[in-house]
Amino acid sequence: MKKNDWKDRLNIVYSTNPDFGYETDDNEEQTTLDKAKQNLRVSIDKKNRGGKVVTLITGFIGTDNDLKELGKLLKSKCGVGGSAKDGEIIVQGDFKTKIIELLVKEGYTKTKGIGG
Repeated sequence: MKKNDWKDRLNIVYSTNPDFGYETDDNEEQTTLDKAKQNLRVSIDKKNRGGKVVTLITGFIGTDNDLKELGKLLKSKCGVGGSAKDGEIIVQGDFKTKIIELLVKEGYTKTKGIGG
């Protein structure tokens, strides 16, 4: 297979320069930090959510699969829906104290609550 696949190119469709190096999205998936080193922040958020309250967990450093696994665990323990993407987990409803307790119990010792 050719190294210069057109689907992998970013921002440039075609170039007549033979020495042109196409920008590609070759970012390596980052490894997940140890649970004790994760610096997670738990907060309550209402902005841009139609007045609905959600619990927002930010600061996760690691792979998307590990983020989704943690999100799935938190959502199932709280018995609600939500999502996990872009380094943050959204859990529907006000579960700030419960989520902090769950994270500390799971080994995320640097977890902190933010805001009221």
